Amino acid sequence: MSRAGTVDQDLIAANAQHKYEVHADDIPLSCPMPGMYLWNSHPKVYLPIVETGQAKCPYCGAQYFIGAARD
Repeated sequence: MSRAGTVDQDLIAANAQHKYEVHADDIPLSCPMPGMYLWNSHPKVYLPIVETGQAKCPYCGAQYFIGAARD
């Protein structure tokens, strides 16, 4: 998926939620994540989520947690 964001993609607004469920295939985890519009967001930062299963973005305060495995 392209991160630039075109009209034909289903991108979500960056930093629109305060809590996000992520999965193993999202690691390495960055905020904003791939699939989010970037034009109105902060610089990309990588978050250490593997050790504790959760991480908080220092820029926007979004909280990420590792959810159940996808089928």
